[in-house]
Amino acid sequence: MKICTIKELLDARVLAGEERLGNHVYSACGSDMMSDVLAYVKDQAVLLTGLVNTQVIRTAEMMDMVCVVFVRSKTPTPEMISLAEESGLVLLATDKRMYEACGILYSGGLVSNKVKKATV
Repeated sequence: MKICTIKELLDARVLAGEERLGNHVYSACGSDMMSDVLAYVKDQAVLLTGLVNTQVIRTAEMMDMVCVVFVRSKTPTPEMISLAEESGLVLLATDKRMYEACGILYSGGLVSNKVKKATV
């Protein structure tokens, strides 16, 4: 799925990386806990979150994600937008709640890869 399709499906606003909307992505995950993203997520290209701080951008960067979608009308700070631009990330924002946004993308064909099992 192209990132521009995600934008359309979620009626999202582009906050950073408009020139990369034609890039393809093949999987996504949704979480407000970056520790869970780091621990359990593998090979996800899109992160949906309602968390608004620089750790979101750093986590997406570490996990080689290409797009972050902020749900629930959340808006990142100018610092976050600048950091995303430097990192080559696309930032989108939607008014939809995470559950609805994830469902729309899943129904549209964007799936999740299997998550890594946590070791105790």
